[in-house]
Amino acid sequence: MYTRILIATDGSELAEKGLLKGLELARGLDAEVDIVTVSEPWAVGMYDAMGWSVGYMNSPEYKADREEAAQKILQPALARAQQEGVRANGIHVLDRYAADGVIDTATERNADLIVMTSHGRRGVTRVLLGSQTAEVLARSTLPVLVIR
Repeated sequence: MYTRILIATDGSELAEKGLLKGLELARGLDAEVDIVTVSEPWAVGMYDAMGWSVGYMNSPEYKADREEAAQKILQPALARAQQEGVRANGIHVLDRYAADGVIDTATERNADLIVMTSHGRRGVTRVLLGSQTAEVLARSTLPVLVIR
C-alpha cells in the first residue's frame, strides 16, 4: 500500500508522537521513511541579545546554526527509526515555510503518504489544526495522516 512515508517533525513533544506512529506504520508496511524538519526563513529584524540581527541570514554562521538545530531534531529521530528497524533518511529543508517544505519534499522523494501532527511548536493557531498542518491538508495531492 504505502512504500515511502514522509514524517514531518519539529522536535516538539507532540511531533515525537507523530514520529512514533509514522515509524510504527512504516515497520508494519516495510516502508522506507523520510524524516523531514523545516527551518523557516529568518525574519529580518529579529532581535537578539546583541541588538537587531539584520543581515544574519547572509552570514557564514547562519546556515551552520540552522543545520545544527535541525540535526538536534533529526539525529534522535533517525536513531529511533533504527531502533524500530525502519529504513530512514533525515532531511533538513532550509528557508522554507513548513507546509511548503513538507509538500515539496514529499513530491521530490516520491512519498505515498505524509504523516504529521495536528500542530507544532507554535501551538494551536486554528481551532482544531495548526496552520501549517491545515495548509498541507489543503494543498497536498498525497494522503495525509494527522496525529493528534
